[in-house]
Amino acid sequence: MRKIKAFLMTSLDGYYEGEKAWEIDWHNVDAEFNELAMRQLDDSDYLVFGRMTFQGMADYWPSAEALKSDPDVASRMNRAQKIVVSRTLEEGDVTWAGSRLLRDPEDLAPLRKESGKDLLVLGSSVLTTALMELGLIDELGIMVNPVLLGAGNSLSSSARRRIALKLLRTREFGNGNVLLTYEPETIRR
Repeated sequence: MRKIKAFLMTSLDGYYEGEKAWEIDWHNVDAEFNELAMRQLDDSDYLVFGRMTFQGMADYWPSAEALKSDPDVASRMNRAQKIVVSRTLEEGDVTWAGSRLLRDPEDLAPLRKESGKDLLVLGSSVLTTALMELGLIDELGIMVNPVLLGAGNSLSSSARRRIALKLLRTREFGNGNVLLTYEPETIRR
């Protein structure tokens, strides 16, 4: 049985982006971070995104800039099988190679029951929260960046209820990032 794992970046004060959409210039990314990213990508059969994150990733990773500045991660992102969960996108909007559209977060449950590598939700805080509320996230990784934004979009603003988390492990990075890995206590087995 596969696991559904989520990975999110946040500022120390809990924002996944600044006040503007895709204001993520504060992400603290270096070689050590990229090693983690490549390992996560290699350990996954599917990358899973919500609509907004999918559109941003689909614009960036196939670009000449991404291929030049981060060829190893770009290569993995572009050749990966991808799923976007959206009720508003149309099939014709999903053109990034290897991508397919699902309409409902619960549509991931059958994939979770199959054998194979994990499903990895990248970014997509609204989708991640919805999946936790459905008991479908097995592991939640939150990379805390050593920066205070003061304002922005909250990591958990879409939560409709309290979600208890059990800390599994922590990892400190040389650049000041800290990866906190949790298990939601509401997991459906």
